Amino acid sequence: MRHLYSLILLLLLPLVVIHLGWLSLRNPGYRQRWLERFGFIPAQPGTPTIWLHAASVGEVQAAAPLVDRLQNQYADYRLVITTMTPTGARAARQRFGGSVTHFYLPYDLPFMVRRFIHQLQPSIVLVMEMELWPNLFRACRRAGIPLVLINARMSARSAAGYARVPGLARATLNDVSLVAAQSQADAERLIKLGARPASTVVSGNLKFDIRQPHSITEQAQVLRRTLSVNRPVWIAASTHEGEEKILLDAFEAVLERYPDCLLMLAPRHPERFDRVADLCRRRGFSIVRRQQEAAAVSAATRIYLVDSLGELPVCYAASDIAFVGGSLVNIGGHNMLEPASLAVPVLTGPYHFNFTEITSVLTGQGAAWVVNDSDELAAKVLDLLADANLRYQAGQNARRIVEDNAGGVEALMKLLQGLLDGIGTGIGRTS
Repeated sequence: MRHLYSLILLLLLPLVVIHLGWLSLRNPGYRQRWLERFGFIPAQPGTPTIWLHAASVGEVQAAAPLVDRLQNQYADYRLVITTMTPTGARAARQRFGGSVTHFYLPYDLPFMVRRFIHQLQPSIVLVMEMELWPNLFRACRRAGIPLVLINARMSARSAAGYARVPGLARATLNDVSLVAAQSQADAERLIKLGARPASTVVSGNLKFDIRQPHSITEQAQVLRRTLSVNRPVWIAASTHEGEEKILLDAFEAVLERYPDCLLMLAPRHPERFDRVADLCRRRGFSIVRRQQEAAAVSAATRIYLVDSLGELPVCYAASDIAFVGGSLVNIGGHNMLEPASLAVPVLTGPYHFNFTEITSVLTGQGAAWVVNDSDELAAKVLDLLADANLRYQAGQNARRIVEDNAGGVEALMKLLQGLLDGIGTGIGRTS
């Protein structure tokens, strides 16, 4: 089955290249470093290397506390991060600077991943969440390189998809040295698909280990003064194509009761910033973009477009309410724990299947609400704006949930320590 998968991928390679070219037209970030995607990287120094794969922005952010611990505890190891998107690369650069090396993940063809591994010479490979790459996993196993699925999740929807190719899923998961799942439900689905029960454990969700720097509060206060301290402000973050129309419909209803309300709108992908700005203007909203001068914000401004990356925590902290996107359209949602950790009440749409358990915990304890359409979204925003006590209590509930469920990094480090200490590199750990 893996050979058939490889043949199909090889036959599709010309279309993949065309698609990469099309992406390059829309997003200049895709024009850079093409060779890495085909496995061509410089030969790396002989330093023991931890390779962490985090597909895009969300995975990079979730992995940040783990990366910090690895760099502290295994300071003699070089840390390499791979992503699939330029936004993920940018997030890694912003968060870690030059302390890590970044490459793009090669396409999952045998000769490409073998070449990449030969040049990189990793001591261990850590793969975030639900990335299953049959040829990469097999190449690591054949090379004797431990491969660990960390913060592993498998939604019922994804499990149904993998179940259509049971032989390939089972063989791929059988090549994994250790599966560290977010929850018992994730572990059970992964085992059913082929993960070895003896090598599958529940270590918790790294996303709960989010730690916001103290400077966020001060930066948020500055932003809030820019937007006006006294007007109600809510944010719609990580939005996707088709969501903004629904959000603007809801916002029009909110403005009928709160005419001075301001919406911060943060599209998920930078290549959509201009299109979303045009949509807002066509709908008749006065809009200011984050990258404009702060003085441009006035009492007449209705939408503040966050056309920058890496600033969502500050924007969340400056908001009264947070809607987290990718959930009013069929994407699967995004990380609701970011605003929750900042004591901001959270709203999400019905398509939150990538965050089912987090949604259940937050909604079950009065920290978040699911809204199914523009009418429900407007109604809940109005409810929260009208009741300061409800907003405060929901925010406190949200922060407490995040704090109570932290500990995934510590549990994972204990699991990884056995593997890293057993690699036999002769490199000692720092205290």
